[in-house]
Amino acid sequence: MEYRLRTPIAQEDVEKLRVGDTIYVSGIIVTARDSAHVKMLEELRSGRGLPVDLRGGAIYHAGPVALRSGDKWRILSAGPTTSARMEEFEAEVIERTGVKLIIGKGGMGDKTSNAMKTHKAAYAVFPGGAGVLAAQSIKEVLGVHWLDELGMAEAMWVLRVEDFGPMTVAIDSTGSNLYADLKMTVRKNEEAALKEFRWRP
Repeated sequence: MEYRLRTPIAQEDVEKLRVGDTIYVSGIIVTARDSAHVKMLEELRSGRGLPVDLRGGAIYHAGPVALRSGDKWRILSAGPTTSARMEEFEAEVIERTGVKLIIGKGGMGDKTSNAMKTHKAAYAVFPGGAGVLAAQSIKEVLGVHWLDELGMAEAMWVLRVEDFGPMTVAIDSTGSNLYADLKMTVRKNEEAALKEFRWRP
C-alpha cells in the first residue's frame, strides 16, 4: 500500500501502516543524529523541554549540508544516517516526545521496535545515497537549534517538506520489524542448507 501522511501524524494513520508500505510525508520534520538525541534527552530529563513540539511529528536521522544566504538557509543535501547509531536513545525519545515517525536507513533493533509497539509509532527507511533527492522535497528551513553547540551535521534542523519520500516502512506499530524478519529467514535458510549439505550422500 502507498500512503501520504501529513504532520502532525494521527495515531490512527500510523496504525494503518504495515511493513513494506510506501509512504510520503508532508509538513514539518526535524533532523536529529547522535548528538541531537543526547541533547534532547538531557533537556527532557531536566524538565526544560524541547524547542520543537514533536507530538505527532517525524524525526529524520540525517546531517544536512546547508548553505546560508543572509538570514535564510537552503538545504543542498540531506541523505539519511545509519539509524542503528540511535538505537540506544530512540525508545526513550519516542516515549517522552510522542513522535510518530522515525526516518533513517539500515533498520533499528528490538528496543525501538518494542517502543513503537507500545507507543504506536513507525520507522521508515529513505533510500541511501539520495541526499539530493531528499533536498528537493525540502521547501523551507523553519529553524535550526543547537547549531553553535553541535555543528551543522548534528544540529536539529526544522524543515518544511512536501511529499518527502519515497520511504518504505520497516517497523510498524505492531512491532513487526522488516530487518529482524529478514535476518530470521536468512538464519533458517542457512540452517536448512547446512543440514542438507551434511546429509547429502
